[in-house]
Amino acid sequence: MQHAVGAPLPPSHRPTGQGPGPQGAGWVQSASQPPGPHAHPPAPPVPPAPTPPAPPAHPAAPMPPVPVPPVPAPPVPPVAGHPQTGHPTPQPPPGPSVDRSGTTGHIQLPPGGPVPLPHPPADPAMADASQAAVAVLLIGPAGAGKTTVARHWADRRRVPTAHISLDDVREWVRSGFANPQSGWNENSEAQYRLARRTCGFAARNFLANGISCILDDAVFPDRPVVGLGGWKRHVGPGLLPVVVLPGLEIVLERNAARSGNRRLSDEEVARIHGRMAGWYGSGLPIIDNSTYDVETTARMLDEVVARSIASPPAF
Repeated sequence: MQHAVGAPLPPSHRPTGQGPGPQGAGWVQSASQPPGPHAHPPAPPVPPAPTPPAPPAHPAAPMPPVPVPPVPAPPVPPVAGHPQTGHPTPQPPPGPSVDRSGTTGHIQLPPGGPVPLPHPPADPAMADASQAAVAVLLIGPAGAGKTTVARHWADRRRVPTAHISLDDVREWVRSGFANPQSGWNENSEAQYRLARRTCGFAARNFLANGISCILDDAVFPDRPVVGLGGWKRHVGPGLLPVVVLPGLEIVLERNAARSGNRRLSDEEVARIHGRMAGWYGSGLPIIDNSTYDVETTARMLDEVVARSIASPPAF
């Protein structure tokens, strides 16, 4: 006899009539071994497990198929917005495909994908720089107000915009920080290059996820390969450089209000300001904010960015 699922029961390891073995479970003894006079009375019979139905008397005759009623398909609910007609609502074109495996952010960056220029409007006068997705590089000497203007400009835009400060990224290095105030050397220059690459990658990643950005750096015109050329390699041809260059007296006054390792000596500020004057005649847009407050400078930056989108500067 077999178990209900088809597997034979294991033999019992207990005396007859005790425990859950086959004989104690009500199994019938063999006719060749009648119970002796001192045998224990048999345990009460246990109802046998149900056995599967026997096959038909004629195996060759197939079983008649059991009719299965068809299952009706569920009704399609009407699309939201058109409850009466059920016509689908026009959908916007699909966005970029999302691949969350091995990506940074939500959208995978193309290999070495540079940031292109935004498409200019048909009428340049209608360009709205406050809504365009752009990557702006704000250039200027120490004390020009780059960080303050960049932060304010990013705060007031009507589209998501990030402010990426080179000095903040450079100061991520805590132990072993190479401070240029202690002397410009290969370590400080290497950390500047590393910070620029990090900021450039961050700008590309923000733009790939639909967030504009503005970066600030003291780029010298007499070192275009290291400065502006490096930014263009890291970010792409869509980078829009803008120079903020107030007068020397304003720069000295603003630098005196600084503290920590961002405050430079007057001699260093004057030397940097003199080198920045080389941007005049370079073709890059220049904003002299000597007499402008932060709000006015941000509005002028909007105008400059709108013109740069319509007619990109050559650099």
